[in-house]
Amino acid sequence: MGNNYNKRYIANIVFEAATPLKVGSSDLDMLQDAPVQKDWNELPMILGTSIAGVLRKEFDKTFANDIFGDEKGSRVIISNALLCDKDMQVIESLLLEKNDFLKIFENLPQREHTKITAKGVADSENNGKFDEEVVHKGTRFKFRLELIADDNDQVKWDELIKVINSKVFRLGGGTTKGFGDIKILNELSSYDVFDIASKEYQEKSSSLNTTYSKPFPRDERQNINYTVYTLKILPDDFFMFGSGFGDDDADMTPVYEEEVDYQNKKLTSKKVLIPASSIKGAIAHRTTYHFNKLKGNTIEANNGVLSVDSIFGHKKELASDNETELGQKGKILISDCFKNDGGLTKTFDHVAIDRFTGGGIDGALFQEKTVSKDNDEYEIEILLEKSIQGDELEAFETTLKDIAIGMLSLGGATTKGHGVFSGTVLKDGEKL
Repeated sequence: MGNNYNKRYIANIVFEAATPLKVGSSDLDMLQDAPVQKDWNELPMILGTSIAGVLRKEFDKTFANDIFGDEKGSRVIISNALLCDKDMQVIESLLLEKNDFLKIFENLPQREHTKITAKGVADSENNGKFDEEVVHKGTRFKFRLELIADDNDQVKWDELIKVINSKVFRLGGGTTKGFGDIKILNELSSYDVFDIASKEYQEKSSSLNTTYSKPFPRDERQNINYTVYTLKILPDDFFMFGSGFGDDDADMTPVYEEEVDYQNKKLTSKKVLIPASSIKGAIAHRTTYHFNKLKGNTIEANNGVLSVDSIFGHKKELASDNETELGQKGKILISDCFKNDGGLTKTFDHVAIDRFTGGGIDGALFQEKTVSKDNDEYEIEILLEKSIQGDELEAFETTLKDIAIGMLSLGGATTKGHGVFSGTVLKDGEKL
């Protein structure tokens, strides 16, 4: 006897990008290598299939096959996530003209990247430089979640909501590089449970702008499978995470980004950005060093470098038998860190040096703008799966301590003395 799917759980869920989102598309663009997904009004959007894929992987096979489908169809229906306008409404029709707020999203931030070779240097021979378009931090979206259910499916609905409210639920690409962290706005979200034979269900609107009768469960932001580390650090003097661009004052400048401010219905002023990808690279390199040290793997042992793929993952590689070895996703999540204001800056003058003569190269004067020390701490949040134990965990935690005591510099131009920080490391709120 088949199930009697006589109920529908339906929620309209609003979330805010706690970090920038990288929701790539297959579109070609002359200005960037990887533009974001956009709707019919050329506004950023997230496909419902992307949300469904992230949700499904959070459950075991039995649960996932039951509600997301296996041989039978899915019982979960997820709409595309559409951009919220200044009045917290989604645009479900074709616009003839965009207002000033929506024009904010015509020029999105771009992140500059460089492919790295196995030697740890830029891949200049194969055009290694590329950029990715991202959606501003603070941008809000709304999507619909619907569960086709019977009288006994309240628990399964609760499990779906628990995952969406989880601290580690992230959307889009680059989630291990600082992108994709979201915050559910419970006060703007709502849900209801319908009997499919009821008049209320038959007459309900399909608009995402519908408000339902029940408040969305509060955001618990907890996940028992991860340990939360917090770096609270201050620069000793100057640091710079380079933007790849210059300005009127310097040839090299720090990377800045703006956020979307829905309260004032505009973009904020530019904020200093510490990209999670840069932090992750430094931590990965030093963790590998400490791990090899703990294993007694020295140069004299000549055993090759032992990697810490269990934490940081690795890409797909061609094995010796000409078969592709599957890649492994990292078990670490790091969020981008934004300074609340633009930060104080100092510009340094430099002259490029001729490596043969040791003298200055004519016409090679250049300027470097750095962020100066102030009294506001930078807080960098790092989540690590609790399955990481033993020497891997010890090496990782030792690396975080290195940052806090100034033994591991962060950012660019560290050989010039920049990027030295000091502070404390917290593990689940307690000092490490």
